[in-house]
This record gives sequence, structure tokens and C-alpha cells, in this order.
Amino acid sequence: MKQLGAFLYVQHLLGIGHLARTSRVAAALVDDGFDVTIVTGGAPVAGFPGLGVKSVTLPPVTSGDEGFSGLVDLQGKPIDDDFKKRRSEMLLQAFQDCRPDIVIVEAFPFGRRQMRFELLPLIEAIDATSPRPLLVTSIRDILQERVKPGRNEETVDLVNTHFDLVMVHGDPAFATVDKTFPLAGAIKADVTYTGLVAAPPSPAASERFDVLVSVGGGAAGSSLVSSTIAAARNAKNGWKWCLITGPNLPKDQFDAIAHDVTPGLSIFRFREDFASLLTGARLSVSQAGYNTVCDVLRAGCRSLLVPFAAGGESEQTVRALMLEELGLATVLMEKDLTPEGLAQAIEEVLVAPRPSAHRLDLEGARHSAQILRDRYRTWSLKRGPGFREAHDQTDDGS
Repeated sequence: MKQLGAFLYVQHLLGIGHLARTSRVAAALVDDGFDVTIVTGGAPVAGFPGLGVKSVTLPPVTSGDEGFSGLVDLQGKPIDDDFKKRRSEMLLQAFQDCRPDIVIVEAFPFGRRQMRFELLPLIEAIDATSPRPLLVTSIRDILQERVKPGRNEETVDLVNTHFDLVMVHGDPAFATVDKTFPLAGAIKADVTYTGLVAAPPSPAASERFDVLVSVGGGAAGSSLVSSTIAAARNAKNGWKWCLITGPNLPKDQFDAIAHDVTPGLSIFRFREDFASLLTGARLSVSQAGYNTVCDVLRAGCRSLLVPFAAGGESEQTVRALMLEELGLATVLMEKDLTPEGLAQAIEEVLVAPRPSAHRLDLEGARHSAQILRDRYRTWSLKRGPGFREAHDQTDDGS
């Protein structure tokens, strides 16, 4: 039997959560015996997509601001039609070179509408391919709620017209798609839940901190950074603090922060052993991004969440409040974030009991590989012997 080929597309704009989650799924596919190609379109991040994965890098774009109002290149210049055309052509060429059995598009059409200029041509090319690959959309369990009329209907139409599977990276015991996508019942494509895509369990921490503050990718969250520095400076209790600003924090801002030395506070741009550090921390303070929350749940430490809410973003707030309701975190709203408010919240959480054990499924990466293999087998059987023979012939270039 031929080795199944998987072609993954991911675009990260502000943080690195989309890239990290997709990279974990890609690694699980490699472990399961897939031939994996991943196409990325954001700023490069060390360590991603990871070993064993073929990688195609499109000319990078990021978000022009925290409200995701526009796309810019790494120098902050708005991208033009020529830039878009070049990216689209590179993406189509990568797909044609790969000739995959399965295509996994992260977020779209539930999100990443900014990338329609290259994703709609890709979908057209997929539909025109013979034999056609299985087309999957890969989404978080909690989506950004859309307020503009017609957006949800447009999403459902694209899914029902083109996609074979909606793969939800969540535990339905925690959140189902209908909580944040009101037209979930109109989706005709199969919807399946993988579990939360968490990193594997980490080794014991090499360093121990009382308060471990992390700001995700670092492109958003400057108020958490500044409040942490001020709170640590004013603390009189001898706590050991660690602040991880994120790799996307502009270099000049990081340099200014790093020179602002506060006794008891260690400042890093990035720590590869972040998940390990959580296992030894008395308290994690972070935004409420998907991947950070998964790391916190895996570590089982106390958690204070300050959900990102700029530009009308609702996803992190929904997640944070749901975790608080389960007794797995405490929430400090971004609008209430001040050095004094942060210090008080930290003190209150540290004297509270550690969170009780949870039963949420954190093995979403491994389950994703199993689901895709099983779904492809079922899907190809339904399409008949001729389809399977055509796909088998692509293995030797014929």
C-alpha cells in the first residue's frame, strides 16, 4: 500500500498558536507514517514546523494591527496585488508538486478570510484534480464569533460545497462548535472531534519560578508585559518571577525591557522548555490562547488567564471563562489589567488550592492522524476501485 501524502496549509498572523497546533498535527502524521508537506505563510519561528516535515515557506505576511484589519510584509508595508499573485502561484505550485491524498486547510473558511486570494484558487485546483484529494478544514473548538451579516452563511456554503471533513481540535465534553458558530447545524460535511492538541508530557522543570508569565507569540500583549514588570518591581515577598515576552515582540521593545532590570525577575524572548517550566511553577500567568491553555492543562498548575480581547476578539475570553467555570483557572479581564490589579490577582490565586485533576482529552494530535487515516480509507472505498487504483499509480510518478 502506498504511503499517504498529506498537504497542510497554515497562516499565523499575530501569535504562533495556529502554527504550533498545525505543527503538532503534522508531527503526529509523520509518526503515523504519512508523507507530510506543510505550507506556512507567517513570520519564521525557530523550531517550527519541526523535524520530518517537508516545508514550503510563502513570502511572509503578518497582521497590520491587533484588529487584523490588514496584511503587511515583515517590514510593515501593506501587501499589493503582485505580492498576492506571487504567493498564490507558489501555493498552487506546491500543491501540484506534492500531489497529496489529503489536503488540510487550517481555519479557513471559518477564519482567515484575509487569505481568500490564495485559498479559493487552491480549492478550485483541488476540485479540478483527478483523482481529487480529500479536503479537510482544521479548526479550534472555540471560534471567533462573526458579527457581520452573511459571514456565517458564506462559511457554511464553502464548507458544504467543497470540504469533505471538518476536523475540530477539541474535546466535546468541554466545547462544541455550535457554542461559537450558530449555523453549525447547517453543515453537511462530517464533523469530528480530535481532542485538544497538546504537546506531549514534559520532563521535570530545570528551573522553578513562583510566577511564570508568558505572552504567547508576543505581537499582542504589551500591557501584560508592562504590568508584569511593574508588579515584580513593587513586590515585597521575595518571589522568583519569569517573563517570556514571545518571539514576535519587536526587537527594540524587547531590548528596552531586557535593560529594565528588576531583582527577582528573569526576562526571556522565548523558552523552548516553556511547557517543562510550567510543571515547576507555582502559578502560570498568560493570555488564554489555545496552545498555552493546553500546556497549562497538561502541567496541572495554577493558572491566571488574561484573555486577549483587542479588536473585538472573543475567542480567548470564551475559553478563559469556561475554564474558570470548571475551576481550572482564574480570569483577570484585559480591561482590568493594571500592575496593582495583576499583583492582587496573583496573590489571591497563590493562596488558593491547586486546581483539581481534569479529564479533558489532550491527545488531539495523535487522534488527528488516526482520524485522517480512517476517514481516507472510508472515503476512498465509497469512491470505488477506479479511484483507489488512480491514487495508487501516483506513488511511482505514473
